[in-house]
Amino acid sequence: MKKLFFFTLSLFLFSTFSVFSQEKNPVIENIQKEAYENSQLEILGHELLDDIGPRLVGTPQMQQAHDWAVAKYKSWGISAENQQWGEWKGWERGVTHIDMVYPRIQTLDGTQLAWNPGTSSKGVTAELIVLPEIKDSISFKKWLPNVKGKFVMVAMKQPTGRPDENWKEFATPESFEKMKTEREEQTKAWDENIKRSGYDRRSIIPALEKAGAIGIVDSYWSKGFGVNKIFGARTKKIPSVDIELEDYTMLYRMVEHGDKPKIHVVAESKDLGRVPTFNTIAEIKGTEKPDEYVILSAHFDSWDGGTGATDNGTGTLVMMEAMRILKKVYPNPKRTILVGHWGSEEQGLNGSSSFVADHPEIVSNIQAVFNQDNGTGRVTSINGAGFLQSYDYMSRWLRAVPDTIRKNIETTFPGWPARGGSDNASFVAAGAPAFSLSSLSWNYWNYTWHTNRDTYDKIVFDDVRSNVILTAILAYMASEDDSKTSREQVILPIDDKTGDRQTWPTPRVPERKGGM
Repeated sequence: MKKLFFFTLSLFLFSTFSVFSQEKNPVIENIQKEAYENSQLEILGHELLDDIGPRLVGTPQMQQAHDWAVAKYKSWGISAENQQWGEWKGWERGVTHIDMVYPRIQTLDGTQLAWNPGTSSKGVTAELIVLPEIKDSISFKKWLPNVKGKFVMVAMKQPTGRPDENWKEFATPESFEKMKTEREEQTKAWDENIKRSGYDRRSIIPALEKAGAIGIVDSYWSKGFGVNKIFGARTKKIPSVDIELEDYTMLYRMVEHGDKPKIHVVAESKDLGRVPTFNTIAEIKGTEKPDEYVILSAHFDSWDGGTGATDNGTGTLVMMEAMRILKKVYPNPKRTILVGHWGSEEQGLNGSSSFVADHPEIVSNIQAVFNQDNGTGRVTSINGAGFLQSYDYMSRWLRAVPDTIRKNIETTFPGWPARGGSDNASFVAAGAPAFSLSSLSWNYWNYTWHTNRDTYDKIVFDDVRSNVILTAILAYMASEDDSKTSREQVILPIDDKTGDRQTWPTPRVPERKGGM
């Protein structure tokens, strides 16, 4: 058995290679020159995020984005096409307008959830009701008729709309701890209350719809000022809306105090039936080894509370700009360089796992995959994805990256195989060397990941430009490498919970007929 040593390296410690780093390479110099002096990032971001907007699978905007990307690549002299991998429930978002109409008038901040059944243009008006204190499933069934003709509020009333860092900065330590303790107790009680109904947070929605609710009102707070996560509706005929914490908790208090608030909801949308779903694939053909592949990877779809700027508009921009630059300064690569803009990553890596299943001839000849998908920040971490020899070739490629970029990156070799999270996992499961270019947070998880605030203004273009240079150089170095990358896998450790040795992830079966 081979002895396995896991170790973490900070690349700025590679002082022994400083002479190598200073050697002039015209391709690498021209990559940087083009990225800094002729960047297209801002205009690409505007066209994709402002003009097209969010890219929910099954929507016309998703199709518009695919067509835009193909046209953009062709304008750069890069061959590109949309490859169908499945079908999805077609849906188009329309106007959402939510107003409190009793006991006073106030326009509320909120939106319909994805694939929402919607309303007519006239909308619906009804009183709000909250879930009761539930003794058991029998008492809940007896209470259910109360929801008929009403909007049901299904989220807990958050005790504070201030993020924890704000409390930590200004509150006394005693007050901060008291708030956290009370919130934890309230959250536990809320979860247990729903559990006693015989349902969970998801399954209770269709039960309320079946009982005659006129609509569902949710609020999925993302633990930041004015930030909610926006996902999909779970109703078939009635509207589902998410209202931001500030307005939601106000309404909840009104219900608790017997004010009998009413809201008017217009949530227009169109059911478009079954529509095809695609990946956009672009290619710079290799000259010496055209049947070996370097793949740039980023999912194209997004949720649609915002415009999908940092999830994953920035990853998309990185890969498009890197391809544009490579075509200009390195038009005849040794290996074929592909870019994959995957569909329906958000619903389970469906586009990339379909590509892996449909193109074994490509997957078996992959030199490397570079995937970027966690926000606008500069890349600060790369791990070897569980490939035993990844240190050898990844270190070689990274030494060509400018010190100004490389010094911020920590590497872990041989790392661990991705089991989900983003599209690199689809390739890793098939045994192909695929690496996540993991970036600095910029409060990604709370403020932009799947939220109503994931918009163009959150992009930090200096960091994105840095990632373009990194990606383009890695692609160039992987393409030029005389050696084929090793796929030898690490021996994974024992699982503490089961006592068994962990196994390599297996390819997932993609959902090719989604949302029907």
